[in-house]
Amino acid sequence: MENSTQESHLRSDNSITYESPCPVYAMAFSSAPSRTSLNHQRIALGSFIEDYANRVDIISFDPETLSFKTHPTLSFDHPYPPTKLMFQPNRKSPSSSSSDLLASSGDYLRLWEVRESSIEPFSVLNNSKTSEFCAPLTSFDWNDVDPKRIGTSSIDTTCTIWDIEKGVVETQLIAHDKEVYDIAWGEARVFASVSADGSVRIFDLRDKEHSTIIYESPQPDSPLLRLAWNKQDLRYMATILMDSNKVVILDIRSPTMPVAELERHRASVNAIAWAPQSGRHICSAGDDTQALIWELPTVAGPNGIDPLSMYSAGSEINQLQWSAAQPDWIAIAFSNKMQLLKV
Repeated sequence: MENSTQESHLRSDNSITYESPCPVYAMAFSSAPSRTSLNHQRIALGSFIEDYANRVDIISFDPETLSFKTHPTLSFDHPYPPTKLMFQPNRKSPSSSSSDLLASSGDYLRLWEVRESSIEPFSVLNNSKTSEFCAPLTSFDWNDVDPKRIGTSSIDTTCTIWDIEKGVVETQLIAHDKEVYDIAWGEARVFASVSADGSVRIFDLRDKEHSTIIYESPQPDSPLLRLAWNKQDLRYMATILMDSNKVVILDIRSPTMPVAELERHRASVNAIAWAPQSGRHICSAGDDTQALIWELPTVAGPNGIDPLSMYSAGSEINQLQWSAAQPDWIAIAFSNKMQLLKV
């Protein structure tokens, strides 16, 4: 067997650490368990090496034994560091297909077919018809209501909506005045994006000529880096500002004014993720080495909101993901480590 089990370094009862040979940035949980081990969940990890040659490793996690298993045949080379990884959403049953799809963004949007013991490139989606060069993709989101749609965001100010079944562009929008840093789907035809121009904008594919600005940075042109739409309560989304310790919570029914600002980080926030099973919980992580879980109150008090719980990592946390298939677990990435936290 080519599979090898890596013994996990257990920090405590509620965390488990995987050490990668490279710095880790992009991470993704599979939405369905492995076909061979139904309680195992696949996790894709992307390297962050400032060079062309990067890699993606797919490991599996067993929550019963609290161990990781590495799969050398499920590692592959990736051009440039992947800015995001995401498994096909809503694959609840492992029997529905013998393979899974993994998407990655970097120079292009790429799809990979993940089988039990091999990975094959599935498609490379490039919308640049005029040049061999392309504008790098900062992020993407896979539509969980209509999984044939993936939306990408780019430094060229555009958002591109792909029909991945046909391999064609459904539409491309000049979404912002500056680089677009993140994109998130709310409904089958509605998405939002954030940009270096400091705005959060909502788009509806049924009316491509217009967008709605629901938030702008208090300081002009202060970039917004990440966007998370609450899938359990679509009225709410969260964003973070560059070099800011705040998480800004927005209610799309009352644009321009945040409904809450979470300000207990002691350094810049780098990542945010809503709880997949609760509309009132969100996790944030940042340069203060802290991952904080928050419960949003119905009404915020005068002294702000304190986190529900706090985890400390070994160094600055660059990324986090909250597992939809196993919502008791949150993954954080720092240095060359991926740590799973038991919520």
